[in-house]
Amino acid sequence: MTFDLARLLQERRGDRMALHTRLMNPQLARVLTTLGFDREYVRGEGCYLYDADGQRYLDLLSGFGVFALGRSHPVLKQALHDAIDADLPNMVQIDCALLPGLLAEALVARAHPGIERVVFCNSGTEAVEAAIKFARRATGRSRIVYCDHAFHGLSTGSLSLNGGADFRAGFGPLLPGTSAVPFGDIGALRRALSAKDVAAFVVEPIQGKGVHLAPEEYWQEAAELCRATGTLLVADEVQTGMGRTGQFFAYEHYGIAPDIITVSKALSGGYVPVGAMLCSDRVLRRVHSSIDRAMVHSSTFSRNQLAMVAGLATLQVFDDEDIVDRARRTGVAFEKALAPLVERHPLLHEVRGKGLMIGLVFGPPPAGPARRRFRAVEAIRTGLFSQLIVVPLFHRHRILTQVAADNVNVVKLLPPLVAGEDEVRAFVDALDDVLQSAMDGGLVMEVGRTVARSTLRRRAG
Repeated sequence: MTFDLARLLQERRGDRMALHTRLMNPQLARVLTTLGFDREYVRGEGCYLYDADGQRYLDLLSGFGVFALGRSHPVLKQALHDAIDADLPNMVQIDCALLPGLLAEALVARAHPGIERVVFCNSGTEAVEAAIKFARRATGRSRIVYCDHAFHGLSTGSLSLNGGADFRAGFGPLLPGTSAVPFGDIGALRRALSAKDVAAFVVEPIQGKGVHLAPEEYWQEAAELCRATGTLLVADEVQTGMGRTGQFFAYEHYGIAPDIITVSKALSGGYVPVGAMLCSDRVLRRVHSSIDRAMVHSSTFSRNQLAMVAGLATLQVFDDEDIVDRARRTGVAFEKALAPLVERHPLLHEVRGKGLMIGLVFGPPPAGPARRRFRAVEAIRTGLFSQLIVVPLFHRHRILTQVAADNVNVVKLLPPLVAGEDEVRAFVDALDDVLQSAMDGGLVMEVGRTVARSTLRRRAG
């Protein structure tokens, strides 16, 4: 019997939640079924997902920013078919293959002149792990400074730089020599670096958890502090990079030149796990300093041919379709279209971010019944109100969004960078509708009914 994917999917259709509950993460399955998010998606195309009933969903998560080019981009699909058909000699390991060199060349060309080397890996958290190792070796120091509320990954080293207590709880002791400073507080950073014993300051140009931005003037001062104290500046661009903010790298907004840059997520167009750490020649040569240290840092799948092909095809599409400027333009369109909602709905306090990394900040109205309802919801659980926005956006309007972080009232949008006016208009109209219901007091009952129906369905199943 040969492997038949179509038959397998058809025969096991409907088993996905039971399999996850029995064999994988039962709590994830429980959350999805409780909120009624347990759809059976069968296809993705562009900015949209399609379920088994033929319903279309606007995907404003894009796989946490992975699908910058949307789903099923034809150029990427063809490139991967071509790579498989070519029978490339993959992962010879004792080899210097062409495609990794070409992708490294393309990435270096998009960075500032101080970036000259690339180390490939499989994910964003691996890129951060590499940055920690290389910074320590290059400086001869062990301390790493990061920011509160930061998210740099969930493997042990990157988790040690994670500003979310909920992610860290129960996994200690973590990497020694790490310490946090408030994001955007130049005085705190100055004090943290003053002893000149810090290997690296690892920071997101825009924090993914909550979509927090530092003051514009912070960045030049932070870069100068790093130079003055011999600390390497590491820009974690895993989510903000690859055009997400309207520049290829988000650090470009601030005119700084990091010593190390981490990338992943959108680099392969969503088809093959891939990540990379970009650095200066000096940093890399301190690690790979001699022939006997040629393999002191490596990863089995890091330079696999399919990932390299996907990365090269992705960058080609970025150039051919002007993706970075499209993201900038659509980000401006979102900003303009959302501004009237901030004026019209007192529950929507602010829209922040850059390009297509957008945070919608909610809070209590100044007075009236809506303020009392907001406070009652927040008394149950901090940040619960934002979930009351996400659920009806999904059920009423078939729009997929996310709460930006635990215990905060921020809904985050990470649309595919190919999104345009139609997607902007669809989302803004939907949000307007949901916020009006919130002001009228109907959301709590609506979401309560959704949860009750989903719970009953889960128990019956």
